[in-house]
Amino acid sequence: MKPCPACGRALPEINRYCTYCGAGVAGDTEQTATPQVSRPVRDQLNLQILYGMVTVLIVSVIMPPWETPPSQPAAFLGFHFILSPPQPDAIVSRLLLTIELTTAAIAGLYLSFLFRSKG
Repeated sequence: MKPCPACGRALPEINRYCTYCGAGVAGDTEQTATPQVSRPVRDQLNLQILYGMVTVLIVSVIMPPWETPPSQPAAFLGFHFILSPPQPDAIVSRLLLTIELTTAAIAGLYLSFLFRSKG
């Protein structure tokens, strides 16, 4: 048995790394390395992408997708300002708005995670 240079626990001679702290254990022919305590690296989400996602979500709510009234055949009328529908009886498409908001939120969170900064 040989002691770990970092934590002092007894280890079998065959071990090259300590099973408790992960430090390298020097063999007879190797030089003893100084133990280094490594800090875990914290990842931070990319805030610029998150701000962009919030902006897209706000614009999506202000300019929702419109569709024809229930009395007419279903048709997409485009994206118009919330207070100015494309036709007098047009309604906001809840399904398309939900899809749009969900897609923007998932894409923003995914991209902010993908382009995260280490620090």
